Amino acid sequence: MKSALSSKSTKIIVDVCMIVFLVLSFVRWEGDPTFHFVVGAGCTLFFAAHVFIHRKWIKAVTKSCMAGKLNKSLKWKYVIDMLLLVMWGIAIATGFLAIGSYVGGIDWMFVFSRIHGITSRIGLVLIVIHVIQHWPQIKSYFPRKKVA
Repeated sequence: MKSALSSKSTKIIVDVCMIVFLVLSFVRWEGDPTFHFVVGAGCTLFFAAHVFIHRKWIKAVTKSCMAGKLNKSLKWKYVIDMLLLVMWGIAIATGFLAIGSYVGGIDWMFVFSRIHGITSRIGLVLIVIHVIQHWPQIKSYFPRKKVA
């Protein structure tokens, strides 16, 4: 029996919410950064849920990769996914560090903010590559209309 977390509808909802929050996080709001902070926190939660839902795949592919059993196509998907995980991990961490620096008035906010911006943009490029690589799986979530 499948769990609710592994259902197609749950995966679609999490991914759509993650994309919406991600797009909103790139909107520039001059002045008060509260909107970006809140949207970034939401994006972080959906990113964590996405990784959690796919944890079995990540574990299985990591094990196969370490054993040298992956074909070239799957190896590239894995490399992009791991780079994506690292970039977004850094972006999330530096985002929260920048928030703490902003609230606490620490001079490190500029440094954390720059790292956050760079890794976010690299992560965005990797997301586009990730979606392209996984397009057949993404398309399989949506039923095709049969032409009579």
